[in-house]
Amino acid sequence: MSTTQSERLRELLEPLVTSQGLDLEEIAVDSVGRKKVLRVVVDSDSGADLDAVADVSRALSAKLDETNAMGDAAYDLEVGTPGAERALTEHRHYVRATDRLVKFQLAEGGELIARILKADDEGLDVEVPGVKGRKPTARRLGFAEIDKARVQVEFNRKDKAAEKDMKEEEEA
Repeated sequence: MSTTQSERLRELLEPLVTSQGLDLEEIAVDSVGRKKVLRVVVDSDSGADLDAVADVSRALSAKLDETNAMGDAAYDLEVGTPGAERALTEHRHYVRATDRLVKFQLAEGGELIARILKADDEGLDVEVPGVKGRKPTARRLGFAEIDKARVQVEFNRKDKAAEKDMKEEEEA
């Protein structure tokens, strides 16, 4: 059985990432000219801050140098977190996206934009925003109904704490 370089790197690096309290989300090896670039994406339930990313980057760099897993050729190591509009591909991604607006490509065709309210083992409770003054509606989506899902960026959304503070000020 042949394994790819990315699979071998995942086997080598995942325990190290996990020991730092993070999940290894993605590994990609790309060639840029004569140099290779190893891109590693990490995350956690509480998010990965800059210090955590820097710590795991140093640990990965040391492990790669120690094992010579990238060979003798020059390479760059890039460690980061998933982007703002990340694809949701695993159960933990849906849990982490709770209270976020997500665009779903449905297996039956069509798409749905909704906010994840709750994720469990069978699927999601979502809220579909109301349009033109209509109230939002609740819906249940089973994982089998979802073909693809991607978090949407919201620029004007107030967080719940800010909304609660504003409501309390109005009532006073």
